Parts: sequence; C-alpha cells; structure tokens
Amino acid sequence: MTTPGSDPLRTSTGTPGTTTGPATAGPATTGGTARPERHPVRNAGRTLALALLLFVTVLLVLFVVYNTQTVEISLVFADVQAPLVLALVIAAALGGLLVGLAGLVLRARRRSS
Repeated sequence: MTTPGSDPLRTSTGTPGTTTGPATAGPATTGGTARPERHPVRNAGRTLALALLLFVTVLLVLFVVYNTQTVEISLVFADVQAPLVLALVIAAALGGLLVGLAGLVLRARRRSS
C-alpha cells in the first residue's frame, strides 16, 4: 500500500512531495489517458516554418531600414511625397490584389462552363 500523495511509478528526488518522472520506460500518462506521440516530421515542419518566418521577418526589417528615403509619387490627380518603402509596399499589395482578383475571375469562368 502506498501513502497518500505518492505514486509508485515516479521516483523520489529526495525532497518530500517532489518527483522526477516515470520510473518505467512505458508511455507517460496523465489522468489515465496516454499522451499522443510526437511526430518528428510534424515537428520538423514547424521548425522549418518558424525558421522561414524568422528569415522573412529579418529581410523585411532590412528592407524597411534601407528604403527610408522620401520619393515623389505622381498620381493622376496629385503629386505626393512618401517614404520609398511605403510606395513599394502599396504597389506590392495592389499587385497582389490584382493577381487575386484575376484568379477569382478565372475560377468563376471554369465553374460556369
């Protein structure tokens, strides 16, 4: 019989009330249910995604730092001055929007025919 608060599957660290983990090589359990196995491929994918996100973030910060000069932009109705990075980001966003809209139009045409 075990004393209240003790777990025969855990080893004692010497300090009362603390344990180090399972004493057996079996799967870890919490509340009677087995923990799901970790998938190395899924973890590698998450690590790769995090590394790619960090890389893109660094590139964007460098892009902003090196493109701070003010440029004059000629619009149809007016001339404005804005930081170069702002002009480039707006142009890229508008380009992406046009590509997305063109994709939607093509998809709608395929569905209707």
